Amino acid sequence: MSAALKTRLFDELNSHVLIDPHTHINPHSPASETLADILGYHYYTELAHSAGMPQSRIEDATLTPKEKVGRLVEGLGHLDNTVQLSWLLEAARELFGVELDRIDASNWESLYDAAQKKFDQPDWEEQVLRLSKLEAVFLTNDFDDALEGFDTGRYVPCLRTDDLVFHLAKPAVRQRLQACSATSIDSLANLQVALRQRFEHFTAHQVRACAISLPPHFTPQRVSDAAASSALDKVLAQNEEASEQERATVGYWIFWKLAEFCAEFRLPFDLMIGVNRAVYPAGVFQGQDLYDSRVSLIQYRELFNAFPSVTFPVSVLASVTNQELVSYAWIFPNVVCNGHWWYSNTPSFIRRDLQARLEAVPRNKIVGYYSDMYKLEFALPKFAMFKRCLASVLAEHFVESMGWSEQRAVELGLQTLRGNVESLFYAQSR
Repeated sequence: MSAALKTRLFDELNSHVLIDPHTHINPHSPASETLADILGYHYYTELAHSAGMPQSRIEDATLTPKEKVGRLVEGLGHLDNTVQLSWLLEAARELFGVELDRIDASNWESLYDAAQKKFDQPDWEEQVLRLSKLEAVFLTNDFDDALEGFDTGRYVPCLRTDDLVFHLAKPAVRQRLQACSATSIDSLANLQVALRQRFEHFTAHQVRACAISLPPHFTPQRVSDAAASSALDKVLAQNEEASEQERATVGYWIFWKLAEFCAEFRLPFDLMIGVNRAVYPAGVFQGQDLYDSRVSLIQYRELFNAFPSVTFPVSVLASVTNQELVSYAWIFPNVVCNGHWWYSNTPSFIRRDLQARLEAVPRNKIVGYYSDMYKLEFALPKFAMFKRCLASVLAEHFVESMGWSEQRAVELGLQTLRGNVESLFYAQSR
């Protein structure tokens, strides 16, 4: 019964159109232009490098797209056990019409050519969205993004704030903020004016969230204006030569100010917690960062308590932090479990973490999945993976163990997949 039940639940979940609440899509070039855009995704380059391919061979800037694919295919044989390769095979089948059980020297060129015929079609973007059953895709926008030249209803702006919090000591970052806000960054008062102007700009362009990626050591805290002003003076004078404490003081003040603006502008504040950057400096591009099990959400208690009106969709980098996230979403009305991020984005971790969330967290506080994709072609296989995990949990726990009807289980699944995205991120307009 279980296999047939899972299939029925998956088919029902898979028939609905969704919204992807976190991606890195470029709205001016959302779909792939060659297969190299897909195989160049960091999951493949970092795994190929881990399996033995030298970084220099992967990141040779002189390669044409086809040459790059041919080179990366050399390393795929070691990856055929991974879920990441299954995404590629599912995309080949469902998007390009090529049925393969592996990709190797004997068939990669025919796959490349078949995919290229699709990429070259003028409506390929529309085809991918339709096949992927996506209505809208959230973006990751730099704070100085003009947000022009694309449909903000389909490609939804999200204000990413990492540079503001962690890199304001860099003159280039301050120059960008000064240029886009038309405000001289020469005092704390003017810095606040510039930050507000960014929220006004993004709000005028249908922003749905503010977001930031945070290292394990980060502990949000209130900083007085006097202390922040003094530290900012040092940062303005010394740039990156300012002390770590002075730079951190400015960063904490900015972060707290961002939370205040999220409350004022009624925006969720997405927190992606736990990434250590450049743990492996010799790694490939985007294949250098890792989680740290010493991170704890207790570091965010002051923030969660101080801003009860702000919704905090929280992503944790590692499954080991999931139980703590479940507990915080259990207690705090403003903490939401958000997706399965990065190193937790494999079926074994998803099923375990998802069941824990569905068993213990109010059903209106779980955002089931986001793709984190850089190109549209990854939406279909990644969401399919999650929907299979969701169907499995719904079948085994809710229908077979708890006696729920299939219809009731599907309703919970659809709320997790789409309903909560609408209620949490579109509350201002829907």
